Amino acid sequence: MGRVVDDSTLDALVAADRAAGRTIAFANGCFDLLHVGHVRYLQAARREGDRLIVAVNTDASVRGLKGPGQPVMPESARAELVAALGAVDYVVLFGDRTVERLLRRLEPDVHCKGTDYTVDSVPERDVVRAYGGRVAVVGDPKDHSTRQLIARLREAPRDPDDR
Repeated sequence: MGRVVDDSTLDALVAADRAAGRTIAFANGCFDLLHVGHVRYLQAARREGDRLIVAVNTDASVRGLKGPGQPVMPESARAELVAALGAVDYVVLFGDRTVERLLRRLEPDVHCKGTDYTVDSVPERDVVRAYGGRVAVVGDPKDHSTRQLIARLREAPRDPDDR
């Protein structure tokens, strides 16, 4: 099981992993209403390195990206759920619009993005390439999303006895 850590703890863990010769994979996302696409994305990201760091957007950054009404779950719960996945080693919260600051600081060997991207459309690709890292597109086809789940829940008929 992974750990939710702060920035300074993550820096120390990454330094120890590098000293031990381990490679670092990095993934990020909102992870609001965890679903099978998230699990497959993180499992595939883990196969790219010996350790997997997952950066989870803070509540404020999710609202900035997705609009009002999201996130559904608070950042602490989303981080805890992601950390509970077997593929994940470390989870850190981040509030920036992109993960460029974290990538520059940690310099992971591989920056993993989901299949809704191509290697050339990853926003942080130039940052990763500048320090000698690699970008990998991983996971299954993007045919499920939190937005779709929320829409289905809103459209579902309600049973008056479910109160």
